[in-house]
Amino acid sequence: MLDLSSFNYLQLDAIREVGNIGTGNAATALSKLLGRMIDMDVPKAELVSIYELAEHYGDPTELIAAVFVRSLGDFGCSLIFIQKEEDARMMVDLLLRQQFGDAIPPDLPQEISDSALTEVGNIILSSFLNAINLLIGTEHQISVPGVAHDMLSSILDVVASIFGQMGEMALVVNTELRVEGADGAAGSGNIIMLPDPDALELLLRKLQVL
Repeated sequence: MLDLSSFNYLQLDAIREVGNIGTGNAATALSKLLGRMIDMDVPKAELVSIYELAEHYGDPTELIAAVFVRSLGDFGCSLIFIQKEEDARMMVDLLLRQQFGDAIPPDLPQEISDSALTEVGNIILSSFLNAINLLIGTEHQISVPGVAHDMLSSILDVVASIFGQMGEMALVVNTELRVEGADGAAGSGNIIMLPDPDALELLLRKLQVL
């Protein structure tokens, strides 16, 4: 089984490039969903231990929104898109305005807001995964997405306890998104991909670095 200490520079660089390609595809899909140009900083991708995820973020007590999906098929993995609550609210507002104009009620029910957030997260994660499967020639099925709101530390503790049973490594992709014509609004998001152990080996073989 692969572990972090066994990866060489070529393999890590190939995995980072996978993260870059996946994030670029996700930004394009988000732009189409919102009907706006999305400027994206060059993503930073790194492979880390699932038990050290919390060390790669900010304040552990910060409230965040997270969307989860599970990919089944040739390339099995779990994916999570996390945002600060204010960034998630901005994305939800943009999506609802795209669909309903300015007729959004001020007291929007939480279930409607979460439904919009789930749609955003699902588009981002599905597009990220589609790019990877296209790159390595595999097929997948994706689960119904779930959404959660909690402190950063609580979310990442759940991630480690549940998904750590399948694998101990995570590909973390960080990027900053800027939305055209949204009063200078900008948001950041983190995509976390937790590949199954055999899926990670498959990825490296398909990239011809194993």
